[in-house]
Amino acid sequence: MDSCLMVWHMKPQSRAYRFTGHKDAVTCVNFSPSGHLLASGSRDKTVRLWVPNVKGESTSFRAHTATVRSVHFCSDGQSFVTASDDKTVKVWSTHRQKFLFSLSQHINWVRCAKFSPDGRLIVSASDDKTVKLWDKSSRECIHSYCEHGGFVTYVDFHPSGTCIAAAGMDNTVKVWDVRTHRLLQHYQLHSAAVNALSFHPSGSYLITASSDSTLKILDLMEGRLLYTLHGHQSAGRGIEAFPCYLDRLLGLGLVQLRRGPATTVAFSRTGEYFASGGSDEQVMVWKSNFDVVDHGEVMKVPRPPATLASSAGNLPEVDFPVPSGRGRSVESVQSQPQEPVSMPQTLTSTLEHIVGQLDVLTQTVSILEQRLTLTEDKLKQCLENQQLIMQRTTP
Repeated sequence: MDSCLMVWHMKPQSRAYRFTGHKDAVTCVNFSPSGHLLASGSRDKTVRLWVPNVKGESTSFRAHTATVRSVHFCSDGQSFVTASDDKTVKVWSTHRQKFLFSLSQHINWVRCAKFSPDGRLIVSASDDKTVKLWDKSSRECIHSYCEHGGFVTYVDFHPSGTCIAAAGMDNTVKVWDVRTHRLLQHYQLHSAAVNALSFHPSGSYLITASSDSTLKILDLMEGRLLYTLHGHQSAGRGIEAFPCYLDRLLGLGLVQLRRGPATTVAFSRTGEYFASGGSDEQVMVWKSNFDVVDHGEVMKVPRPPATLASSAGNLPEVDFPVPSGRGRSVESVQSQPQEPVSMPQTLTSTLEHIVGQLDVLTQTVSILEQRLTLTEDKLKQCLENQQLIMQRTTP
């Protein structure tokens, strides 16, 4: 850990920025929505706000009493939230750089905290094996999700704001509805801890990064695994893994360093690319190609419920070789995925899903009819009993 930040530009031939200021390892980074500010958290217990230009000016303030694990801006850029090993979640004013309030119901380290897309809710993930949903205005915990069997490493909101996805040390990814608090999907596809995840802007796909050195891309509409990527290798010496958040695409090409597990992954704002990082000290940029098969117009919400086990034999798994080298263009670095799913197969799968949902609706209507019949029978019996009582009481 060199305690510095690196910012790579999208344009070719542009120089990268190296920002120094933290006194210990940098654990998280996040751009403001406008891109005019960059926030970073560190093991030195501070948060720094940077102006991402050649000067690299920053303002530092003591945020927590322990390592800062997560920092995330609200969608309006007016505030940001931090999570720390001191077991608290704190909300700050961006421009005044002033502490606003603290959320402190977790009983172990808090690894991640995120704002909802509309800024009304905050979700946090902790080593106490819970995910907590908070109301920003009332500062109260709305619900605690306790289904994970180990430390919860990462959590994020679906772009619609109606669902959250959480990753855990129990090798699983779980998706909940924040309105009903119902578990919608459960995936157990990795053979080691899941360190980070990211929703595609369309909301149709989810990508995960794991200590098993792989990235996995999930189709949320169909509840299935699409690809497995093996860019980060699990050989050689590793370093301590922190899920730094590449929410805005910082680099193009490949920065070649050491080897180890995949610790972070994030889609670009448009979803055209995604970036991954690992304790192998590599930052990779991939092209998604998701525009070839787009289910977004067919189904707008994830398919509930889905449970996928890592031992499933019929799930597609595609290896993506990654060339080595420093400072290459994205064309030479990105891996070529498997041939896209043909349209007839996609239509068949979509139709099968629709038929399945129609079956569920048919069963639901049948149950409602049965309940209505029972209610009518009870009402009829009540009326008959009432008439009998009235007849007996009439002189």
